[in-house]
Amino acid sequence: MRLPIYQFDAFTERTFGGNPAAVCLLDGWLDDATLQAIALENNLSETAFLVPSGNGDYDLRWFTPTLEVDLCGHATLASAWLILNRLAPERTDVGFATRSGRLHVARHGDCLVMDFPADPPTPTAVPAGLEGVLGAAPEAVLRGRYSMAVLGSEAEVRALNPDLDGIERLAGGHLIVTAPGEQADFVSRFFAPGSGIAEDPVTGSAHCILAPYWGTRLGKRDLTARQLSSRGGELRCRLDADRVELLGRCTFYLEGWIEIPDRGRDDGEADGTGRMPPPPAGRPRPE
Repeated sequence: MRLPIYQFDAFTERTFGGNPAAVCLLDGWLDDATLQAIALENNLSETAFLVPSGNGDYDLRWFTPTLEVDLCGHATLASAWLILNRLAPERTDVGFATRSGRLHVARHGDCLVMDFPADPPTPTAVPAGLEGVLGAAPEAVLRGRYSMAVLGSEAEVRALNPDLDGIERLAGGHLIVTAPGEQADFVSRFFAPGSGIAEDPVTGSAHCILAPYWGTRLGKRDLTARQLSSRGGELRCRLDADRVELLGRCTFYLEGWIEIPDRGRDDGEADGTGRMPPPPAGRPRPE
């Protein structure tokens, strides 16, 4: 079986920056084991799988090298970039059916804007031993989809070299670390050993937590953000009731084909796990 695959650098204006994501376009769902094997072979933070839904939109799932996730920003941005710039450049927007509900992405100048669910974090006790795990003393710890530690300065966030085993033990395998920014409203890093990723370069889903926190703290609806991984990435965030709009760019890196053994499709009804029935034939092809 031959499948098209694309790779993009998301939340950046430059190749080799931001967060790399693979996008694999399918006629219908393959079995989960095959999807996971492809993601492991790609060995990127996330591989997105797209299936046309028959109404002009797409069903979308995301896999890290080790598991399927409920929400992913950078691979959604990459998927939308593929559709709106290569497969259907006449379109201005696209919708995705996902495990986190319907996500909408639209053109915004030379950027794309994603409409995601907000995840305001709530304060929680600082876990004993977290300062030793981070090598820095958190001012506060909060919890949304992921745990989040707040530090006092951008310099502290940049200097982190945390104990990943400790993050597995004390923070459920996923930890955002954030602080006020020097040239952005806030900065962050995201450590995710629980998803098979030591440090994610730029994390859209984390900003569903970060933007409500910093919006409330700074009294701002529109925020600028920078993720301080070695690759680095920039986002703009806008709060809108229970939603967060994430604005970013992509750069195109790779287009090709992958060869895999023929495997059966998963043709079951959607059941809340992300499985969808196959759409009508007629997948759009790139130019």
